[in-house]
Amino acid sequence: MRLFRVQSLQLQLALSLAALYVAATAIAVAGLVYQAYSTADALSTEDLNRRARHLASLVTVDTAGEYKVELPDWLASLYRSGSFLYAARHPEGKVVAASNAEVADLVSRLPVPGDQPAYFRLRHFGASERDYFGLTAGIESRVGPLWITIARAADDDVLVQSLLREFMFNVAWLVPLVVAATLAIGVVAIRRGLRPLRQASAKAATIEPGSISIRLPEENVPSEVRPLVAAVNQALDRLEKGFAMQRQFTANAAHELRTPLAILTTAIEQLAGSHDVTMLKSDVARMNRLVEQLLRVARLDAIALDVSTPVDLCGIAKDVVAYMAPVALANRRVLAAQGTERQVLVKGNRYAIEDAIRNLIENAITYAPPASEIVVEVDPNGAVKVADRGPGIAVDERNRIFDRFWRGKGSQGQGSGLGLAIVCEIMKAHHGSIEVGDNPGGGAVFTLVFQELHQTTTVWQSG
Repeated sequence: MRLFRVQSLQLQLALSLAALYVAATAIAVAGLVYQAYSTADALSTEDLNRRARHLASLVTVDTAGEYKVELPDWLASLYRSGSFLYAARHPEGKVVAASNAEVADLVSRLPVPGDQPAYFRLRHFGASERDYFGLTAGIESRVGPLWITIARAADDDVLVQSLLREFMFNVAWLVPLVVAATLAIGVVAIRRGLRPLRQASAKAATIEPGSISIRLPEENVPSEVRPLVAAVNQALDRLEKGFAMQRQFTANAAHELRTPLAILTTAIEQLAGSHDVTMLKSDVARMNRLVEQLLRVARLDAIALDVSTPVDLCGIAKDVVAYMAPVALANRRVLAAQGTERQVLVKGNRYAIEDAIRNLIENAITYAPPASEIVVEVDPNGAVKVADRGPGIAVDERNRIFDRFWRGKGSQGQGSGLGLAIVCEIMKAHHGSIEVGDNPGGGAVFTLVFQELHQTTTVWQSG
């Protein structure tokens, strides 16, 4: 059975800190309680010694040489109550005074202690069968050395016990509050200590192929984590270098291919017309389109698009439709624009948006049946739709059609599988999205969704 493991570093530190606080508090409380009871015992012992010395000072010798103890009234009543017991013995062992006969008999049978005080306990002593704690100590008095025995009833320290219980009660409710407050302060301190890590994580989340030059901040990072951050930045340096080499290779390869293809195209145009020449022209046109698309991909990968300029989707859509209309007519398709009467402003790059719409129109021309209509519609909410009457896109292929060089089974035309990938990259650069759905009545609808800047209701006027 696998033990539960906490994945959160902050929670691990908080739990460890809580365990440390609880253990330290338990030790501190145990020490305080022990010290409190030790102090109470020490005070009780000191009280017995003080009473023994006081009692020794009250022993006198009369003219007949007899020892006697003259107790003040308040002290005599205290000993009569049974809360305290006393006895005074001559060094020879004779009891010269005692609180009662039972105490005198008991003390007379006890051995004479040594130089140090002897402590004892009495269980169920006397008629009241009370428990006592006491001591016997040798004390120098004005009548000579005496052995004084003093005992206190065990239930007589009610006040001390009450104070100790009150102390324990106060500790019992105060300690959890102190632990909770300390733990809360600790958690806040941990969160502040981990703030650089959260900032580095937020920075890392923004890194993508188009912004691979971003690096994680190393300042204010804890020294324990700084080597990890530095290693990640070094890995990003290597990745950026690899991406740059790959992009440069793609751009160079595409650029180098343009010149021989242009020469080849010119040479083929000069050949006499035949079926083979027509096939060669088609192949060369396809290669020219592929090279042009590779250059577009390389530019998109290598250069960050400036998408901060306000542009009008309606104007862009009208220009692209006007530009592509002859191509559509040459391929026996009808190209129309809708919703372009009003401005729809978004932040973006005009040339990249033109490229995206043109790619969608070219794709629609390729797959739409002859004599069908292709509609480019601008939505007032900041979207451009390109709808055709082609075979549509299968649901299970809609997540793959934007992959580079991917072509579905049974694809028509001589495309390279880069057109929709270029459109997808352009929309990512604009922080927008591209959606594909079914066109009512048959076909597919591609929707470019932009972040709308604002729109006006100004109607376009010709002339």
